[in-house]
Amino acid sequence: MLGISTVLGALAFNPALAASPVATLAPAAALGATGKTPGDDSIGPIEAPDATYEAGPAPEVSYDPWSQHSIDDPTSIWVVVNKARPLDPIDYVPGDLETVSGAQLTPEAADAMVAMREAAADAGAGFSLSNGYRPYSEQRYIYNGYVADLGQTLADRGSLRPGYSEHQTGLSADAYQSSTCRIQACFGSEAAGEWLAEHGHEFGYILRYPEGKDDITGIRYEPWHVRYVGVDLASALVESEQTMEEFFGLEAALTYR
Repeated sequence: MLGISTVLGALAFNPALAASPVATLAPAAALGATGKTPGDDSIGPIEAPDATYEAGPAPEVSYDPWSQHSIDDPTSIWVVVNKARPLDPIDYVPGDLETVSGAQLTPEAADAMVAMREAAADAGAGFSLSNGYRPYSEQRYIYNGYVADLGQTLADRGSLRPGYSEHQTGLSADAYQSSTCRIQACFGSEAAGEWLAEHGHEFGYILRYPEGKDDITGIRYEPWHVRYVGVDLASALVESEQTMEEFFGLEAALTYR
């Protein structure tokens, strides 16, 4: 094979040869269909792959609005406390508490209570409060007193054992309008009792132990006992006419666990 110096020398010596097509080192005619010279084993032109992508349907995302709060966590506004569901820990103590009309409540429940009392007063159905937050030790003292006076069977119908009471959460309070019907069923017939039953849910409160539901709640009718659960759940409970046990598919709280 001729060396490159030999070829260049020949071209310089004979200008006619330099003009000849033969002098082209890689003439176009000599390129194959792949664009390579014979014997060239390098990679040819690279074609980009087809990047077309058709997106499928967007996945459906389900959201259960009734799972946003726990029914087990004692700090939750939806915690369900009854004879079958004691607080955990059983001697639970809420954090911050605020006093409204002599009753201690958690801050959120207290704010709602203030607004509710103002609205009730404006409607001519003002009420006062008693028995807000009650610690484990106090509930034990009250329950034991009922047992001593009435026996355990009757005590369990009208009172709750320590660790099983909503008062221990700081989310409940007892309302009253007159001394005559204080902690009595007749409160439900007073202006305040009727107003609370009709409008309490607008402020996030429910009557936790409604009439005709004692076979589910395990507690007799208590129109004075209001419980804070927030506007969303309170409204749903009133609309469906259900207790918390029914709404969340829980067993009836007839006996202690």
